Amino acid sequence: MRTRQWIPALLAAAALLLPVLARADVRIGFVNTVKLMEKAPQAKAAIAKIEAEFAPREKEIVALQREIKKMEEKLSKEGPLLSEEKRHQAERKLITKRRELKRRQDEFREDLNIRRNEELSRLQKQLYNAIVKFAKEEHYDLIVSEGVVYAGKRVDVTDRLLERLRKEAGK
Repeated sequence: MRTRQWIPALLAAAALLLPVLARADVRIGFVNTVKLMEKAPQAKAAIAKIEAEFAPREKEIVALQREIKKMEEKLSKEGPLLSEEKRHQAERKLITKRRELKRRQDEFREDLNIRRNEELSRLQKQLYNAIVKFAKEEHYDLIVSEGVVYAGKRVDVTDRLLERLRKEAGK
């Protein structure tokens, strides 16, 4: 019963404080983190690093795919002319190569995903730190990102952050 008596008093106090809070000088900014992730030079550098790291393995996989295709073509052309034993040997060799290809593709995909996640995590930490540093230096009280329906140009600080990240990447 006593809690019901406090509810009107709390509501009245909150109603009295709202105009005071509304007049407070609060600086709010919005950051489009998706745009930062796409356009920041640090993100582009991370992508280039991963591509360079995995390019040799990708070339090996493509070469193996070509080899298998040639083996298949050769088997389809020459298969009827070969003895049964030679044809079975060629088929077994082809099956072995396909298994090897599948294994290499699976390992490649798994390793690539692991590295991509590592770089993404590192990049997210880097962007977070840049946003916090920006907010403190520019005296923002609140920076929001995900889940915003609309952010006007006055509060959207994404381009300013991008410029800072470009300068930092140029160092």
